[in-house]
Amino acid sequence: MIEPRTLARPYARAAFEFARHAGALDAWVDGLNMAAAVSIEPEVRAVLGDPAKTADQRVAVLATVLGDALSKEVRGFLGIMATNGRLDLINETAALFAELKAAQEASVDVLVTSAFAVSDDALNEISEAMSRHFERTVSITSETDSALLGGAVIRAGDVVIDGSVRGRLNKLAGTLTP
Repeated sequence: MIEPRTLARPYARAAFEFARHAGALDAWVDGLNMAAAVSIEPEVRAVLGDPAKTADQRVAVLATVLGDALSKEVRGFLGIMATNGRLDLINETAALFAELKAAQEASVDVLVTSAFAVSDDALNEISEAMSRHFERTVSITSETDSALLGGAVIRAGDVVIDGSVRGRLNKLAGTLTP
């Protein structure tokens, strides 16, 4: 089975190129992110996944919910995705679009997930290390997840560095299992 991210890549690239030439990258990233956020709502997801609905009806649901926040161009793009049966890839498409925009701007978004709050000094160290690694400016955010037990997981685009206790235990269990 092909990964959703792989299927979404051509859509994200096409949207990115269109938005870049139109000078509307920020508007497009906002529109795609809003459409992605709305598409995960149970009521909207039910309509988007209903095979009895036409592509126009599916896009109309998003347009109704988002109103004027959804530009004509983004709506047309969502119509193309719906016609091709790929509207379910809107989340991946929005994420890839944001990555393409960040690459154009020579920045990378880094998410640090840890069991406990990370100090500003530690975040600065991580930011500097990631900036050297990617040779780009870094936009860093952090969140907590008590399921990690300790340590941290750092995500930057497709790169994941799992330094969590949970990750280490899973790796150890995999090594010990024949």
